[in-house]
Formats: sequence, structure tokens, C-alpha cells
Amino acid sequence: MARCERGYLCAVCGAEVEAITDSALYLAFVLGEVLPEQLHLLPESHLRCTPTVAQYIADPRFPAVRCEGPFSRELLDPQWVKDEETRVTRGWQRLQEVAELGIPLLDYPLPEVKARWQAVSEAPDQTA
Repeated sequence: MARCERGYLCAVCGAEVEAITDSALYLAFVLGEVLPEQLHLLPESHLRCTPTVAQYIADPRFPAVRCEGPFSRELLDPQWVKDEETRVTRGWQRLQEVAELGIPLLDYPLPEVKARWQAVSEAPDQTA
């Protein structure tokens, strides 16, 4: 996580997001929802300050987060919730790993995300 004098500030609470392991932005990157070239352009937030995402992290190392309102998991399709919990939990677990691995940024995403990006980059240009 790039750092300047004060680091990245949470767009929700205003406090510094001190570690990549607590970053909603980097979780989105690991999940393939954010491209590498967008990381420095998008707002940052703590995972706990983003309950619409954090409610799907099912790992004993992450205290449960409840999302209120129309995006609460209790109000959504149970199969979709199960699939999202699996996906987001895997992403969060990967985020915990990469913080310790000392690997290049482009190696952070889940394997299927990297494979998808690779396939897109190798596809012939259809604009001609």
C-alpha cells in the first residue's frame, strides 16, 4: 500500500487506513473489481466502514459485520449470499496473505482474476 505523509484516509470515517489487510479498496482489487491503474484514483475505506462488503467475510479472524437496510444479506437471495460469502471471504483471506508475502502488486488478485485479465490482454483487438 503506497503511503504518503498521512497514508490513505477512509472516505467514510476519515481515519487512516493503516494496513492493506483492512482496506476495502485493496479487497476490491484482489477480487478483480478494480484494475491496477485505478487504485490511485478511487476512494479508500476500512472494511468495517463498508458493511455492504464486510458482511460477507466469514472468517474467525474477522469480527462479523452487520449491514442494515436494503443491502442486508438477510434480505437477499440465499444462494447469492452463499456464493458472495465464499468469494469475498476468499478475497479477504488472499489479502491477509499478500500482506506477508512481499509479492508484486499485480500478483495480489485471486488466480481466476489474474487468468481473466490475462485472457483479456491476449485477446485480439476487435476495434480494427
